[in-house]
Amino acid sequence: MTMGRVAALGERARVAGLVLAGAVVLVADDPEAVRRGWRSLPDGVDLVILTLAAAEALEQDPGLPVGSGRLTTVMPP
Repeated sequence: MTMGRVAALGERARVAGLVLAGAVVLVADDPEAVRRGWRSLPDGVDLVILTLAAAEALEQDPGLPVGSGRLTTVMPP
């Protein structure tokens, strides 16, 4: 079984280093950027690591298809 790609979404200071581990990093420093980042996740991403602020921004938009077959996890504060 092959694992898909991993992405990290959130504030630059919290996610930038994950690029070194091979994650697709989407920097989003405000709620609208988080929503744009979520919508632009590349195909093949199976796991999305969210900062707490990013997770909260996604929860604020009930129309956003969060999940969509992707596993998500939230970084500890």
